[in-house]
Parts: sequence; C-alpha cells; structure tokens
Amino acid sequence: MIRNVIIHVQNEQPLMADLYEMPSALDQGLLCTNLRMLDGKRPVFIEKSDSAFFFPYLHIRFIEIMAGSSGLLELGEPGAATEKEELVDEADLELDEDFLRRIREV
Repeated sequence: MIRNVIIHVQNEQPLMADLYEMPSALDQGLLCTNLRMLDGKRPVFIEKSDSAFFFPYLHIRFIEIMAGSSGLLELGEPGAATEKEELVDEADLELDEDFLRRIREV
C-alpha cells in the first residue's frame, strides 16, 4: 500500500488517497482507496471514503508520490541519516532573523 498520494484531477482541487500498487505504463487509470481532501475531510461527492476508486488517466493531470511512501527508495541502516538528510535538517533549523522581525511587527 502506498499512502498519502496526492492526485491532481483536471479542473478540481487535489485529492489525497492510498494506492494499492505503483502505477504502471500499461494501466488505463489509477485505482485507489481512502480518498480524502488535503485537509483529511471526506469529499462531498463520495459516500464512503474507504471504498475503491478508479480515476481514468484522461482526467488526471499528475500524481505526487512522496519520497519514502513508495518503498522503492534505497533504504539505509535504521537510525542512520544520510549526509543529504543531515544538511536538510540543519537548514530547517536555521531561523531567518529578518523573517522573525517581520512576524513580531505584525
């Protein structure tokens, strides 16, 4: 099961769903379950979000599959962070003083 995939349907708001398997080139559409809006609520146009849903590729603009949710990424030792992950974590922790000043002013 591939969790929390974001489906961008043409002329609609994005939807989040769980896929049964990775889409392949031979598929005619996307088969998924646990359909919900990005805020986690059930869309008004479905009865039960835990049903199976089929979206023809004709109506899908693109699909976002988050890194690590597909199980296809190379896995390292448990608890061992790669150098790239460490750089990203450090960048997330740095605070922009100008940004903080603007927040305080509001």
